[in-house]
Amino acid sequence: MNTSVVICVYTEERWEDIRQAVESVENQTRPAHELILVVDHNPDLHLKLKHEYPQAIVVENTHEQGLSGGKNTGVATANGEVVAFLDDDAVADAGWLEALEEGFQEPGVVGVGGRTEPLWASGTRPRWFPYEFDWTVGCTYRGMPAVRAPIRNVMGGNAAFLRDVVSEVGGFHSGIGRSVQGRKSRPLGCEETEFCIRLSQRKPGSVMLFEPRALIGHKVSGQRERFAYFRSRCYAEGLSKALVTREVGTQDGLASERAHAFKTLPLGALRGVGETLRGDVGGLGRAAAIVVGLAWTAWGYAVGSVRLRGAARS
Repeated sequence: MNTSVVICVYTEERWEDIRQAVESVENQTRPAHELILVVDHNPDLHLKLKHEYPQAIVVENTHEQGLSGGKNTGVATANGEVVAFLDDDAVADAGWLEALEEGFQEPGVVGVGGRTEPLWASGTRPRWFPYEFDWTVGCTYRGMPAVRAPIRNVMGGNAAFLRDVVSEVGGFHSGIGRSVQGRKSRPLGCEETEFCIRLSQRKPGSVMLFEPRALIGHKVSGQRERFAYFRSRCYAEGLSKALVTREVGTQDGLASERAHAFKTLPLGALRGVGETLRGDVGGLGRAAAIVVGLAWTAWGYAVGSVRLRGAARS
C-alpha cells in the first residue's frame, strides 16, 4: 500500500507552520509515496513553495476556493492508493503514516482517522477549556473512543481515505466547510462529516476507523484559546450541522451529536462541578463552558435550519 499525503495551504502567514508540517511528513518511519501541497488561489505562495520544495508536488487549487476544493484537487493529483490529509498547522508523529496504513488492513475500512492533540500557543490548556469541546480547535475530544474502533466520521485534518472511493462518491462538497470567506468570518466546518456520512450511505458496509496511534499535534493560536472564539466556533458548528442534515438527513447527520449532547456533555458538566468542590476552581469554568457551548451549537443549528427552510421556499 502506498500513500499520497496532501497538505492544503492558503497563506504565507503560516510559512513556518507549513515548513514544520512538511518536515514531519518527510521524517516518517514509513515514507509517503508523494507529498502534494495544494495552494488555495495564492499565486505568490504557489511560486514560493515550488522553489522551496522541489521534492514535493506543488499545485494550485483547480476547484472552488476553500478547503473542500483544495482536498478535491489533492485527490485528483494523487497517485497513491490512499490519500492522507494533514493540516498545514499540524505536526505529524513519526509513526503517523504507518499507523494510518495499518488501519486499512481491517475488513471494509475505507477511511482512517488519527488522534489529534492540541499544541497550545500559551504552552498550557486554558483552565476553563473543556476536553469535551476540543473539536472546536480541530482536536480529538473526550467522548471519542480511547482505542481503535469504528466511528461515524473522521476529523479532516488527520485522516486518510482510499483514493478511488473518494472519487467514486463525488469528493468533498463545497459550501459546508471552510472557504476563503469563511476564514474571514465564521469558522465553519463539517465538510469531512458530510463526506463520511455520504460515503457510508452510498457504499453500505464501509467502515471509518479511529486509530489513536496515528498521532499529530495541532497548533492552537492564541486567538483560538479565547472564550469568544470558542463561542463563535460552537455557533458556526451548529450552522454547518444544519447544512449537513440537509444533505444526508437528520438521523445520520445528528446521530453522534445526540449521544455526545445527552451523555458525554452532562457527565462533563458534573465532573467540572465535582472538580471544583475538590479544590480545582477551573472545574466550574469548564462546566459553564460546556453549558454555553451546547447552547450556542444548538442555537446555530436552529438558526441554520430556519434559514435553509426559508431559502427552500423562496
